[in-house]
Amino acid sequence: MRQHLTISKKGQVTLPAELRKKMGREAGGTVIAEERNGELVLRPAAVVEIDLYTDDQIARWDEEDRLDAQTRERILNKLDQKA
Repeated sequence: MRQHLTISKKGQVTLPAELRKKMGREAGGTVIAEERNGELVLRPAAVVEIDLYTDDQIARWDEEDRLDAQTRERILNKLDQKA
């Protein structure tokens, strides 16, 4: 499918509805634009939300999750029994 698109003064391009539907793109969706061998290529992008944690937060969680010696030994013994 070949379409002629116009670039606005702001550098915006509107993807025709037929093409958006065919490619499964919706309003607010994200695409990746890259130059490849002198051509402009658009491809779907996945947006993954991530959380960033400080070293202090991670250290606190490690400390909270630490097992006491007795609990650790009991778990290791159960694992040895299953092997």
